[in-house]
Amino acid sequence: MDHVEIRPCRAEDLALIDLHLPTPGAPARHAERFARQEAGHGTYLIAWRGGTPVGNGQVRWDGCAAPEVRAVVGGCPEFNGLDVAEELRGRGIGTALVRAAEALARERGRAALGLGVGHDNPRAAALYARLGYEPVVTYTDRWSRTDAEGRTFAYADPCTFLVRSLLPAG
Repeated sequence: MDHVEIRPCRAEDLALIDLHLPTPGAPARHAERFARQEAGHGTYLIAWRGGTPVGNGQVRWDGCAAPEVRAVVGGCPEFNGLDVAEELRGRGIGTALVRAAEALARERGRAALGLGVGHDNPRAAALYARLGYEPVVTYTDRWSRTDAEGRTFAYADPCTFLVRSLLPAG
């Protein structure tokens, strides 16, 4: 694995994150996740390599918003939006981000961590299975984004919600 430092986002990080991890079509995504963190609803984790942001993901402490998921796992914290710079994928950065999210959840006394994976993303599904995440419920992830011109686009992606116990085996 490449050596990376993972830490929560800081306000002064946002410009570098926007520069190195652009979100085409969703220019405010990083700022929105940081604002969620500042409001106490999440932790926006950033992976750094040599002073450059190379990956990110958000722990939502209030859990997945999808009603199908909440009916099964309640407010289990959710790690979502995992993204690694394309040229660095496959080097362990995604794994490091997931493990950092798990450590944060353990520190907060949470018994499990969940995450969703799109049915069209077999590479991520394989990573999560390798990390011990097990399927719990299928659902439709409904989300929207607003582009720089102010147009809002709605999406509905078929997904599976996976959960991993954070309790000691035994």
